[in-house]
Amino acid sequence: MEVKKNITSIFMVPTLKVPKDALKNNGFINGYIKDDRMKHGYENSVYLLFKPVDLDKFREFLDSEYERTKYIIEDYDYEDGFVVVVYQLNEKFKDDYELIKQGKYSKTSKRFQDEFPKSVKIVRSGLSKDEVSLQFRIFKKSIDLIEFWEEKIGVKFEDDFEVWEGWDEENETLIIDNLKEHV
Repeated sequence: MEVKKNITSIFMVPTLKVPKDALKNNGFINGYIKDDRMKHGYENSVYLLFKPVDLDKFREFLDSEYERTKYIIEDYDYEDGFVVVVYQLNEKFKDDYELIKQGKYSKTSKRFQDEFPKSVKIVRSGLSKDEVSLQFRIFKKSIDLIEFWEEKIGVKFEDDFEVWEGWDEENETLIIDNLKEHV
């Protein structure tokens, strides 16, 4: 079973600039803002959870990440083959991360929004096409997301509404014991 991508994975992990294929090919599960087993977590950081299939390949990925960026704080293992890599978040986006936590996606800075692609290549049934990225649709309050939420919650959309769910601290916290059942 695949774990649903949370807000940390959608809006914070991409700012780390880890190649998307590298995440996918190394068993990336989700990003989290903290780890419930860590008594003293790291400020302004994210915890990327992996369950690599090929440990040699994962070690190569991790070595290349340590070479690529100075933002890795540490990596550590959990039982059952899980690995966590902790990254420091980019300080220049600190205010934007706070807005994300407040659910104010459209209020984030242009500089932050420019970190995300405007379009992504989607492959379905062997066919690929370009679509507007989820983040861009959320930042710009796209019509399709407005209609989705109007239908889902049965409320007319107001200008001050956002088109994505709000921050849920538990959903953004790595609770490894809960995940073992789903991965």
